[in-house]
Amino acid sequence: MSLVLRNALLGLALIVAVGCTAPPPAAVEAPAPDGAYRDEVLSRIEAIETKVVGLANAMSQEQYTWRPGEGVRSVSELYTHIASANFGLSGLFGSPAPEGAAPGSDVTDKAEIVATLEASFAHLKGAVGGVSAADADTAMKMFGQDMTTRQALVTLTEHLSEHLGQGIAYARVNGVTPPWNQ
Repeated sequence: MSLVLRNALLGLALIVAVGCTAPPPAAVEAPAPDGAYRDEVLSRIEAIETKVVGLANAMSQEQYTWRPGEGVRSVSELYTHIASANFGLSGLFGSPAPEGAAPGSDVTDKAEIVATLEASFAHLKGAVGGVSAADADTAMKMFGQDMTTRQALVTLTEHLSEHLGQGIAYARVNGVTPPWNQ
């Protein structure tokens, strides 16, 4: 028997031996219980809320009028936009905003904005918490696009994450370290 053939057969025997002694593949996890996707979204919203409100509190009142350039949202406009979106998008999930809840973009008072942000996140979490498992594949429109309720919830967290990133950049440029990095 040639050396090459012998080595090939030994290699094959080794592969077969290892394959026979390898542990069985891991069992496929059972599907998540009804509503688990909603609970995951709520968890993500809470994590974003902690960071957004932390950043809003970390910025000084004077920094609330800072903007990175002409035609770009100021710090206060960023946070009022997030609060307005939280209140507005809650309506898509069956919980319209209370009358006058969304702040105007001209509000610059830090205490008022932080309080409104907190109220908007509470309202949003209440709306998302009311989404049932049966609603997951219900068709809806969000930001002018057709999607399911589940996709809308993911899009909602993407929207919040984008503005969280914007808030982090605003803070860093103004010499503010995000609270979770201290």
